[in-house]
Formats: sequence, structure tokens, C-alpha cells
Amino acid sequence: MMRMLKGISPVCLLVVCSFIAQVFPLLSTVYPMSRKEHVEVPENYGGSLPLYLKKVNLAVDGQANIQLVGNEEGLFGIEPESGILYVTRPLDREKQAFYTLQVIAKDEDEQPVSDPVTIMITVKDENDNMPVLTEEVFSGILSKGTKQGTSFVHVSAIDFDDPSTPNADLQYKILTQTPRQPSENMFEINSRTGAVFLSAEGSSLLNSSEVSNYQLIVQVKDLGNQSLGYRALATVEITIVENTWIAPSPVLLQENLNVTYPKIISQVHWNSREVHYSLKENFPQGLFSIDPAGNIYVTQELDRESQAEYEIQVFAENQDGMLYSDPLLLLLTVLDENDNMPVFTQDVYQVAIEENTAKGSEIITVKAEDIDDPNTNNAKIVYEILSQKPQASTGFSFHIGNETGIVTLQDSGLNASAVKQYHLLVLVADLVGHEGGLNSTCTVFITILDVNDNPPVFSQTKYGPFPFPEDTEVGTLITTITATDEDEEKRFKSIVFAVESGNEDRTFRIVNEPPNGTVSIWLEQELDYETVQEYRLIVSARNEEKLVGKELDASSTATVHILVKDVNEAPVLTKEKYEISILENIEPGTLLLTVKAADPDIFNTPSLSYSLRNDTLNWFSIDEYSGEVKVMQVLDRETVKDIYLMQVVVQDKASPSMTVSTDIVIHILDVNDNPPYLVGDYSASYLCTPQREKQSIIISAFDQDGAENSIPFSFSLANDPTHQRNWRINIINDTHAYLIMGISWLEPKLHLVPIILKDSGIPSQTQHVHLPVTICLCTTEGQCMQEVGRMEGRPTVLSAVSIIVGTIGAIGIFLLIIFVHLSLLGANKKKTNKACDMMPLQSTA
Repeated sequence: MMRMLKGISPVCLLVVCSFIAQVFPLLSTVYPMSRKEHVEVPENYGGSLPLYLKKVNLAVDGQANIQLVGNEEGLFGIEPESGILYVTRPLDREKQAFYTLQVIAKDEDEQPVSDPVTIMITVKDENDNMPVLTEEVFSGILSKGTKQGTSFVHVSAIDFDDPSTPNADLQYKILTQTPRQPSENMFEINSRTGAVFLSAEGSSLLNSSEVSNYQLIVQVKDLGNQSLGYRALATVEITIVENTWIAPSPVLLQENLNVTYPKIISQVHWNSREVHYSLKENFPQGLFSIDPAGNIYVTQELDRESQAEYEIQVFAENQDGMLYSDPLLLLLTVLDENDNMPVFTQDVYQVAIEENTAKGSEIITVKAEDIDDPNTNNAKIVYEILSQKPQASTGFSFHIGNETGIVTLQDSGLNASAVKQYHLLVLVADLVGHEGGLNSTCTVFITILDVNDNPPVFSQTKYGPFPFPEDTEVGTLITTITATDEDEEKRFKSIVFAVESGNEDRTFRIVNEPPNGTVSIWLEQELDYETVQEYRLIVSARNEEKLVGKELDASSTATVHILVKDVNEAPVLTKEKYEISILENIEPGTLLLTVKAADPDIFNTPSLSYSLRNDTLNWFSIDEYSGEVKVMQVLDRETVKDIYLMQVVVQDKASPSMTVSTDIVIHILDVNDNPPYLVGDYSASYLCTPQREKQSIIISAFDQDGAENSIPFSFSLANDPTHQRNWRINIINDTHAYLIMGISWLEPKLHLVPIILKDSGIPSQTQHVHLPVTICLCTTEGQCMQEVGRMEGRPTVLSAVSIIVGTIGAIGIFLLIIFVHLSLLGANKKKTNKACDMMPLQSTA
């Protein structure tokens, strides 16, 4: 509704709403709303008439004309004054069960004066109809083999009374059975439906009974299980017949049969008047059917390849859908027709074989399938090679098994260099290849793979000789040699080289370049003519992949001849560096060490000379011929700080440019040959008298010897009672100490304090010093305020006063000059101003 209103404009909606508001009251007047009331009237009323039913209440003021609408037959009436509704004669429910009346009150103008009242009248049923049988005699055919409980005939009756009441509730019952053999209870009847069926006892006795006809008297009564009610008797004639429910013969049916459909293929029969046939199995709906006579049809052509066999179940049922007996099985076999060609499982087959594959080897198996009946020639297939590309001179290089599809090699001379791939066209045909059969083809690509069946070969077996001087630099290229391989595959052409002999000392290094088939020989270690004068390297070439079918021969090795040329070489030292430790007080003339060198040119007469270099202090000497190094002067460790470096140069006299040098590192060990001494300026230091708390002078000592012969230092006072009384020394650390006053008062003057310094060497060194210490009177802030004697270099009082007076006098003279200059400038300015004041007066005169 909302979707409908979306397309309507607001103006249209307003008009519609206004129309409804005006028309609705009119509709209410013409078709007034009414209330409903229900009345039940007994059927076939036998009392006095009219029979008053109920009072109809109409809200009417004053006179009104009461009308009864729907009373065309005049069966009902209503009293105008009381409004009581009545019926004028008995009613028959079977003729009409319901009546609808409308009571309307109108004024003189025939306009309604109140809401109408609708009266719904129901005629209450009375059991005034007896059951009526649908047939005079009911007959049924009972086939032997019928299941117990399956009905084969129905007794039926109708009752015109109200079916919703017991008046029409019919019950069926067998009164008599004739004959009573072999049992009087051969049959039963469904009390509600009237279905007649074999009892359990009758089912077990029927097949052996010789009775062919039975008559049953069946009672039909209404009012259900009540004892009262109307009754009717029915006669049921039953004929016993033999069982004709026999499985049909198997059916053979050609596939793709071109006939008119549906086509009868079989027939079944159940001996009964009430029978319904049906089929059931796993086939498409509507493929098979059965008619009421039991004829079974196929409705269309069959395809054996879709389904070759059918098991069709046939059912015989009564009208209630119950089986008379177990279903029958119809077997249908579809006969094959050669309507399917053989098809390869692949359109294209690909396979790769090595070129050295043996003749007769199986290469690949092609496979085709024919979905026709495998038990007939329609599905018996054979294979054949139709063509080969490229064609071999002797025919086909390959053969295929006629029945197996196995492709085998017929040619033992495959060569990947000549043919890299073969293309076979293979045919498959059914009917064993006979004329009229169906066929198809596939393509087989056979790739010939190269194998490593060709060894690498050097272009020549000997290379060189290659002369190189013995001083050739390491890393120099000696030569590059090449080998070739006739295989096609790149991986089979990749060559690895190795030196088999002649390089046991690893003088040379080879660098492989497998893709290029080359090897470079490089100098890895220095050449030495005196050791080896020539090299003969045996180099082998082989593939990275394993060689197939052949062995390496002499063509896969080569000899590289290298000659070493003699070069005059520099002398060679037996040691790269000499290092020795000696005491600094070693005696001059002492032998320290001997430097030894040799001439590597063993074929020349050695003539070497030794000399020193960088002996800056000329402390040492060396023998020119023996290389002996001796001490020439007294050493001083403190001059060189522990280590003295110099070089020994060895020269070949025959070739002066041929030299070699080595370092001599001499560690000069310290000897305690220096006493400690005070360091620092103590001239500005002073102590206050009387003695003040925490006042001291820090003194420091130093020793030029090494640590093992110097620190810690010992600080002590001279062994004099006065000094021992007046002063105290307190050690701070290995090199410093506090000097403090030993008593509270000392005379204010310059004191010389005798101090003894001693180092830790063995034997130790001692130094006696006199430390000048100023003692003075001090201000409260601790400043020295009394002259206690002039120290060397300090000004006297007279000189200080003279300097101050001179400075003040110079400042005074300078201030006097400035004052006079300013005074003169002021006088000149006044004269100028007076002259300016007089000028206007002269001008006016």
C-alpha cells in the first residue's frame, strides 16, 4: 500500500480523503451495520405451531414497520409488537440445514430507524434416514496368495443425516459367512471403511482350501456403537481364484531402437476387481510405465552406455494402497549397438627418452576406451601407428602393440644431435579393426634427450714451456687452456678441470670456467729457482655429470710445462725481528745478540755485510762480517723511556741494491740510579702562628726511575730534636705528604725545614732537602699580615711606598693639566658671547 501511495500527489490524496469523509455516512445509512444472533431449530418438530424461537431486540422509539428479509418461503415470522421470531412449520435438515434472516425496522418513509439484526438459524439433525447401500450385491475376486489384511472388496453405504453427528456414523459388521469351511472366520471387515480382507486364519487356510465361492452377509448400522439406530444388510459374493501374480520373463531390448513409443515390453496380472499397478526402480521418471491392465511399456529409446540393465519392481495394490502380494521383479537388458567410437584418454602424449635407450625398450603406453559392451567386438580395440615425423630411412623407428598400446623403440641409433623429437600419429579402431568400425587418433611426441656420452677433449696434449722469473708476483696468470665436448646438453658440456700431478706444493691455482670449457692457471705461491727449476702440471678435464658408455682417454689430459728463471735475490734473514731486554747499567763491550742472514742464491758465492741504522745515540756497534751486536757506551733508561729501536741492514756486496733489514727492539730495564726530589713552588705557602686548625702545606716528590725503583716515597724529618719538635709530616699517598706545625707557636719568620726523601728501589736512593716555610701572624680570615723578612725577588716596603707615591703624583699632575685646559676654554667662550651681543646694536645705529 505504501508503494502505491508513493506515486500519488498530496493534492490527490486530499481529494480522496475528503470524498471518503462525505460518502461514508451515506453508506452507513444505506447499508447499516448489523449484529448477529444464532438460533437452533429441531428437525421434524412435532409440537404445536408456530414454534416461537426467540425475542429480537430492536432499539426503536415509537411506531416502526418490522420487516423480515430472507423469508421467501414464508417459513418464519416475527410479531411486530413483541419482536418474537417464530417458525410456521416443521423443517427438514436434509432439504436445508441453514437459514439466514435479517430483521429491519423502518419508518413511514421506508428508512431504517435502527441497526438491523441478522438471525443465523441452524436445523438440528434428527436420525430420520437409514443407511442406503451403494450396490444391491457386492462382488469381489480373491486371489490365492493375497496378504492377510489386504482388502479385496469394499462394502459401502450412505446416510443422509448430518455427517458430523452419530446419526450418520456408519459401522460395518460381518453377520454370516457361507460356507463356513474350512473356518467360519475366514474374513474380517473394517468397521469404519467396509473393507473386506482375509483374517490371519483365513490367510493360512486359503491356499489349501477347495472352496471357490463365499457369501457374506454384512450389516451396516448408523449411530455408531450405540445399540439403537437404523440397519441395512448387504450381500457380498466372493470368488476364489488361482494366483496369477508370476514374475515376467527377462526382457532383451536393443538400444537406440527405432519404433513407435510407448512400446509394450511385458505384462503382469493380479486376479482382482480392485487392483492398481505401479512400477519402482532407479530409472528416470517416465522411462517405463504400466497401464491398468498390467501392460508394461518403455516410453523412449534406451542407451546402453547410460544404463545397461534395469531391475523393475512391479506392485499390485488395492484401492487403499496396500500390497496384495510381494512385488515382482522384471529384468531388462539393453543390447549393445556399436554407437561409440574408441577415445584416447589423452589427445596428446608426451614422453622423453635418452638417446642411448636400448632397442626394444618400452617408451610409453597409450590407452583408449570404448564404452560399448566390453563383451562384444563393439568395444574390442586395436592400435596402429599411421605416421612418423621425421620418417626414418628404414620405416618407423617405433612400434606399437596391436592390443596393448605399448610403444617400443625399434631403432638403436637415436641421436639427439640429429633428431630432437619424433611425432607419431596413432590410430585406435573398434570391431577389432574390421571394416565398418569406428576410430579416433592421438598424437605422441617423443623427445630424444642428450646423454653425456662424449668426454671432453683438449685441443693439444702439451702446452709450453712457459718461462717465468722466480720473482714473478703471486697472482700472475700463467696460461689458459681449453677443452671441448661434443654433447648437446649444456650441462653435459660443462667441464671441470683438475691438476692431477705436478702441483703437490700448491704453487699454482686453477680457476675453472665450466660453461666456457676453459681453465686458467695462476701463480699461487712465490717461485724459487733454488728449490724448483721447472714444473710439469698434468691437467685433466672431465664433465660435472657422469660419463655414460665411455671412459676417459689420453685426449682428456694435457701437460703444462713451466720453467723457473733464476733472479739475483736479496739476502734472507733467519729471523724477521730481534727483541732483547738488558739492564741500563750493562757494561760497555758486552755482546747482545748476533744477526744471521743467508744468500738464497745457492749457486753464487755468498758475500754479505752487516750495518746498523737508526742508532741515534751511538750506544751500540755491529760486526760487518759476523753480525754481532755489542754495547759501546753507558746506557740511560731515563733518556729513551724503556725501549730503544734500531735496524740491522744486510747487504749483498756483489749486488749492493740487494738488501734486507730487520728491527732490533731493546728493552732497557731500569736500575735505581736517581734519587727522588721535591717538585712544585712553595714560595707562596705559609702557616699561621699561633697554629690554626686544619692548616698544612702539601709537598710532592718525583723520581725519574721506573715505578719499581721509585714509589712509594718515604717523607721524614732530619734527626734533630728541635725540628722533630717543631714539625710533623703526615703521608697522603705514594707521592704526597702534609707538612704541619708540631707545636702551637713558632716565631714569625722564614724557616728552613730539613726533609729526607727516600725511594723504594733496591738499593734505595735518598735526597736531603731544606724546604723554606713562612710562619706569620694572620688576620681573622687567615691572611698573612706581617712582613717577616724579604725573600729573594720580593719588593721591600720602601720600594713599595715609592712606587705608590710616584703613581699618585703622576695622577695629580695629569688632573691639573686637564683642569687648566678646561678653564682656558671657558674664558674664550665668554668673550665670544659678548662679541655676539654687541653686533646688533651697531647695526641699529
